[in-house]
Amino acid sequence: MNLKRTIFIISITTIAFSCGCGGTETTGPTTSTTTTSGSIINPATPGLEGCGVNLQPSYFCNGDMDLGWDLMDNYNNIKTLRIELDSSTSSTIDDFVRWLSEANNNGYDVIATYHYASVLGSNDPNQLLAAANWWVENWDTLSSAGSFTVNLMNEWGDHSITSEAYANAYNAAIDTLRQVYDGPLICDIPGWGQETHTAADASTDIEDEDIIFSVHIYTNGWNGKAGHPLCAADLDYLETAGRPCMVGEFGNGGGGSVDWSALVDHARGKGWSVIGWSWNGDGGGMNMISPYWGADCNTTSYIESSYFYTIYNKLGPYYTTSSGSTTTSN
Repeated sequence: MNLKRTIFIISITTIAFSCGCGGTETTGPTTSTTTTSGSIINPATPGLEGCGVNLQPSYFCNGDMDLGWDLMDNYNNIKTLRIELDSSTSSTIDDFVRWLSEANNNGYDVIATYHYASVLGSNDPNQLLAAANWWVENWDTLSSAGSFTVNLMNEWGDHSITSEAYANAYNAAIDTLRQVYDGPLICDIPGWGQETHTAADASTDIEDEDIIFSVHIYTNGWNGKAGHPLCAADLDYLETAGRPCMVGEFGNGGGGSVDWSALVDHARGKGWSVIGWSWNGDGGGMNMISPYWGADCNTTSYIESSYFYTIYNKLGPYYTTSSGSTTTSN
């Protein structure tokens, strides 16, 4: 549908279609008015309601903290929550159920992610299979929390894993998980979410038809198979796999030179959901709200941090113009 309308712009970014292009990071709320003609880009990966934020509560407060719903509910562009569940911490299955239940009860689309910090980037297929078995063993309890999309395991596989090994490991793990779960299944691509070519080349060998590839975008992103920092052409290559795609994590941390902002905009221009890192629980400077759980476990009142709009300004509806640029609107 063609549109011609006046909209309030949070940020305007021309998409970079090749590696090394510059971009602008938005660090606070900005408002201007513009008139555009073009088409709405669906802001949601199939199976998800839209864009949103990550929560990582497993490592703090023994799992017993207020998650900040009163503040989050004021921000309508947050549609989807990706909540990481790490069973190696002091947080319990009961904590996981509470977090997922509260997210559902507050009206969010929920992604539940198996996270095991000590084996991130592992190429051991037994670790991925252990994640699948964890889902099976705990499914009856976890599913009592309401509806959620399963992200099988956070960041399994490093930069060196082959497409064949990636596909074989996921085939075995998915076969196990399908004993209890038949919905869309999110699979982090290898290399800490950055090896787009490895995942795309593995796609034809992954037997399950209902998977979503998830990319993670930070300033230190690296595509080892292509031999360069992560760039827009890599997202294009992943799309050739013919699978739905999303950005499961993004943020301005990492200490590298990747233009994370332009890459997120490029993904948005494709209609992918993007999930910012993070609402709270980063362990460093990428927390959207204050206080940080690592500093205060008892608060029930939060405010936006200086990092808040770095993420939030990327989450609104997108429009494409005749020149090929995109705009984000509240």
